[in-house]
Amino acid sequence: MEKLRFFDLDIKDEIKKAIEDVGFEETTPIQSLAIPFILERKDVIGHAQTGTGKTAAFGIPILEMVNEESKKLQAVILCPTRELAIQVAEEIRKLSKYIKKLNVLPIYGGQPIERQIKALRKGVQIIIGTPGRVMDHMRRGTLKMNNVKIMVLDEADEMLDMGFREDIEFILEDMPLEKQTLLFSATMSKPILNLTKKYQNDPKFLKVVHQEMTVPEIEQIYFEVKEKMKLELLSRLIDIYNPKLSMVFCNTKKRVDTLVTHLQVRGYLVDGLHGDMTQRQRDNVMGKFRIGQIEILVATDVAARGIDVDDIEAVFNYDVPNDDEYYVHRIGRTGRAGRTGRAFTFVSGREIYQLRNIQKFTKTRIEQHKIPSISDVEEIRTDMFLEKVKSVINNDDLSKYIYLVERLMKEDYTSVETSAALLKMFMDKDITSESSNEVFGDTGAGSGMVKFFMNMGRKQGIKAKDIVRAIGEEAGLSSQSIGKIDIFDKFSFVEVPETNAREFLSIMNRVKIKGRYVNIEPAKS
Repeated sequence: MEKLRFFDLDIKDEIKKAIEDVGFEETTPIQSLAIPFILERKDVIGHAQTGTGKTAAFGIPILEMVNEESKKLQAVILCPTRELAIQVAEEIRKLSKYIKKLNVLPIYGGQPIERQIKALRKGVQIIIGTPGRVMDHMRRGTLKMNNVKIMVLDEADEMLDMGFREDIEFILEDMPLEKQTLLFSATMSKPILNLTKKYQNDPKFLKVVHQEMTVPEIEQIYFEVKEKMKLELLSRLIDIYNPKLSMVFCNTKKRVDTLVTHLQVRGYLVDGLHGDMTQRQRDNVMGKFRIGQIEILVATDVAARGIDVDDIEAVFNYDVPNDDEYYVHRIGRTGRAGRTGRAFTFVSGREIYQLRNIQKFTKTRIEQHKIPSISDVEEIRTDMFLEKVKSVINNDDLSKYIYLVERLMKEDYTSVETSAALLKMFMDKDITSESSNEVFGDTGAGSGMVKFFMNMGRKQGIKAKDIVRAIGEEAGLSSQSIGKIDIFDKFSFVEVPETNAREFLSIMNRVKIKGRYVNIEPAKS
């Protein structure tokens, strides 16, 4: 099926701008099928699993058709659970961020009803709610359905399984007959079909068949991580596993560019791939990746389509994908040609619900791991190094090297001392090769420290105590461990211990000091 590009759709520029911010480039199958029919004001039955992009499939046309100049309620979306209602509301808010006069409100049980009533009185064009709480507002007279033009039943099968049929019918009966009704469901049972016959007018039946999971050899792991810690976690995992080639997936083009810059600052051989690059630029990046001049490729889903490289040892989902099938495509980049591979997924906040959908779809278990500390990194790398030593002992011809060790033994050095000295030489070399000097260059800091530039100074009202407080709260460094602080009119410098430099850069680059976001980068000597 041919996929649509969002920018080819006949929708408001404000929605297109928000779609670009969210990072969508092409429609998913259900979006390709549903959006044109919904924009034509037709009733739709969407037979599609959770995690296929359903919210945007009905959310984008709703935003196009709702009149933001009117404060009356015009669209109602019913969801089976408060979690889904919140999730749908958040996505629609992201898509409507440039439609200034539009108000979107989730209403569900467990939240004080007075707060919802206060918001409804100000005027709301779109509500996303659970059936019980919607009925409660209707009975109180705080929710009037007489101007509703679009009604959506999201995950209708779940709502019927949970016993909401009478509630749904109560809500539908109070709405105008001349309205557009959209129903989305993962299954098409007899009760669902009875509902569509009663409340829909000549609906278009749209079905999306999911692909099967075909990557059983891949070790799948996820981490629950705060957004500002993702860069540091990615760096630690790359340092631990040291993959020959790896791919990092982001949901937006802007995200790719930002991450590539941060990784390059840290000394990694990395480049990016996304839809804004010319074909020549893409070919150049891919050529370097294939021959190992680039070890890490950061890409969006659309840009990575068609990449065929067998030696990718690890895939990192820096962002949880918007579509379950994208997850399958992403992790399928590793573990090829009979090899084993690893796939790591970084989960922040409510993305955990999307990950659960992915596990349900792929019928596989994605194992949660704890975030490795810096000391864990050293310990794991040591264990992996010793495993390599064992492999060489068991599989390689060592006769030439045994002769050299025996020569040292004749000089009264034991075999244990010789082995320990060789291990120290190799492991010290490994550690030294990733010292802060190599990653950050000479920053002009004192011994054992790294100096960082900050784009704020006296004119922004910054004092040394503000910097110390922010570093303590965000990066967890005590005032005693922070080195010299120099504050000038428009910028400042601060020294932090070499061992904390990477984590400091990752965390502090996204924080506010005195209400302003601060930009931090390694100082130049």
